Amino acid sequence: MAQQRNSKGEAEIYNTLEERVVLKRTIGYFSGVNFIVGVILGSGIFISPGTVLLFSQLNVGIALVIWASCGVLSMLGALCYAELGTALAASGGEYLYIKRGLGPVPAFIFLWTCIIFMRPAAMTVQALMFSEYVVQPFYPECFAPTIVKKTTAIAVLLIVGTLNCLSTKWIVLVQNIFTVFKMVALSGIAISGIVYLGMGKTENFHAAFEGNIPTVSQIGEAFYQGMFAYGGWNCLNYFVEEIKNPSRNIPLCTITAVSAVIAFYLLVNISYLTVLTPKEIVSSAAVSVTWADRVIPTVAWIIPVSVAISIFGALNGGMFMLGRLNYAGSKEGHLPALISMLHVNHLTPAPAIILSTIIASIFVIPSDLLSLTNYFGFSTWLLVGLTVTSLIVLRYREPDLPRPYKVFLPIAFGVVLVAAFLVLAPIIQSPKVQYFYALLFMLSSMIIYFPFVYFKLRIPYFDAITCYLQLLMEVAPTDIFEDAKRK
Repeated sequence: MAQQRNSKGEAEIYNTLEERVVLKRTIGYFSGVNFIVGVILGSGIFISPGTVLLFSQLNVGIALVIWASCGVLSMLGALCYAELGTALAASGGEYLYIKRGLGPVPAFIFLWTCIIFMRPAAMTVQALMFSEYVVQPFYPECFAPTIVKKTTAIAVLLIVGTLNCLSTKWIVLVQNIFTVFKMVALSGIAISGIVYLGMGKTENFHAAFEGNIPTVSQIGEAFYQGMFAYGGWNCLNYFVEEIKNPSRNIPLCTITAVSAVIAFYLLVNISYLTVLTPKEIVSSAAVSVTWADRVIPTVAWIIPVSVAISIFGALNGGMFMLGRLNYAGSKEGHLPALISMLHVNHLTPAPAIILSTIIASIFVIPSDLLSLTNYFGFSTWLLVGLTVTSLIVLRYREPDLPRPYKVFLPIAFGVVLVAAFLVLAPIIQSPKVQYFYALLFMLSSMIIYFPFVYFKLRIPYFDAITCYLQLLMEVAPTDIFEDAKRK
């Protein structure tokens, strides 16, 4: 009888903990749209228009077509990801889809590349850009000291990491507020452009398609720059477990958010071209600031503040995504078990977020490492191509897999072909040794995979260290309860 009571008590404890130590579904339609928009609207639209024009050979018409095409490509890719997100409703994004469709080796290469370099490096770049906009006004007559900018960058990474560890609800609230600020700033720029067009400022659009025609390689480079500004359209797939009614909200949020971003980007680019010439846009380090100096000189400070807010919001969303990627990789056994544990009070993947914060902060110190990020654009599209290929494979291999939303299959084939072009065109027409370094880095993941994942080599005292860190961070695994139930 006592044993029966004990069993009943243990079951109640397990049930109580199971209700507590899991990711909660707190993200609805409005927050989902804001999350996508907030992650996409980073620094790209404030800075990238110049580089897109440069690689378009100052051809205004081609540059606008590239901006629109990047938006359409993002939408098509997002629709493919929407099918995967609703069919495989678990956090982790591309990693889980590649693992299910193509196997554990390509999935581990993706995981290694993203968590060790691509995602942390991207967050480091954003943190350094944020510090540039925040610190430079305090040094009006000279360049801000490098040590001050790097210290500020590390500080903002720590702040964002801490927020992500403390509360998912607060992160969603911050993201919603910052996204509204971004939309207001971009709306101001877009409306000003419409007013200037109404006043007859159309000289930069006359004979828009006349002039030099870019090469295939230059078009590929222009697409890289444009797609950088659209980056983040796949963010919902990283935290599917926290989305309310994912089968409905993932495709609906995706279509709404990406459509809004396409409209804003085209209107903002048109606004830039009503005020500045193509040469002025190309020569500007931050075209939005140059635009503000010309249009609203008395309150031009609004734009740098808006850029800083925009970068902070994108950095917040990027940290949220990367933490969930680390969490998913650990749950699948490709990272240490500690990374998949959740904080028992805050219900956040605190160890995963701490890992991301540490790596990104380390990247701030040697800035020369960040020069390699330019050559990881091809690997980004390689991974997108692999993910959509996984969708095609699963359609044929698992036809009975429940799919609440299904994308038109020729769209998936089209995305794979475009991804292949974006991967191969710059490498073939302008080969650089850095592309080889990036590929070598991706393949180096096998040094970790085979001994520690495939052959399950155990490191002495690793379990004891994990136990100590678990107690220190007050985190608990999420799968222990299922094991308890089975027993």
